This record gives sequence, C-alpha cells and structure tokens, in this order.
Amino acid sequence: VHSAERYLDPFLEGGADLSLGQGESTDSLYRTVTAIKAGGARPGVVLNPATPVEAIREILPYVDQVLVMTVEPGFGGQAFVPHSAEKIRRVRELAPDHDIEVDGGIDADTARVAVEAGANLLVAGSSVYGFEGGVAAGITALREAADRA
Repeated sequence: VHSAERYLDPFLEGGADLSLGQGESTDSLYRTVTAIKAGGARPGVVLNPATPVEAIREILPYVDQVLVMTVEPGFGGQAFVPHSAEKIRRVRELAPDHDIEVDGGIDADTARVAVEAGANLLVAGSSVYGFEGGVAAGITALREAADRA
C-alpha cells in the first residue's frame, strides 16, 4: 500500500510552503494534493521519466507546480534523460500557468534545453557542487545558460 501522505504532517507542521505528490508514491494523488493544500502549503505533482504527461491532466487544476524528473529518482550524478525536453514542452502546453520545475542531470547545457522547453525552475546538484571553479561559479554558469535560453 502506497500512502506517502501519511508523512506529510511533520513537513507541514514544520512550515513547508510547498509539497509535491507523486502518483507512484500514493494510492490517491488527489487525496495527497488536497491534504497538502489543507495543511496550508502549495501543492504540486511529480512526473518520473517513464510516467506519461497525460497521467497528470486531471490533477492539474488542484496543483500549482509540476516537477519533471529528468533522471530516475534516487541518486545524483545521472545523465539527463534524452526525451525530457519534449516532455517539458508537453507539460508546458498542458499547464501554461504552472511553475514547471526540472530535476536531474541539470548542467549548463541541459539548463538551456530545459528552459527553452518551458521550465522556469531548475534543480541542480552534482553540476554545481562538482563544478571545477566552486559552487558559486557553478551557479553562475547555470544562470548564464538559463538566461541565454
């Protein structure tokens, strides 16, 4: 039985202002999203690389943000899944007023690709923390790439 929503209360009580539900982690994404909203946070939804965009169509009116995972969740340092840009484009078309976040394999090259496809929020780990010039330089490189998009 998947019931990720049972872990929500500590985060909401701790002051989280945004929480995202994932269809693969719950038996009821709607119940998870409404619990997030009832707890005072903005709700969002996550799409794994193999989860079709169509899977979130019915939940979109209830969320503010869509996170497109551009790697399989679980560990850092993975490469950006090749079909991610097209997936981001389709999410943007389906959810023109939502925040579209991408997480996984984000570096200066893929940041530009993700922003051009419609993402407005980027999550980066390995490319920033492992950047040859240091974290600040890594963040600057990502910002510059996103600005060029």
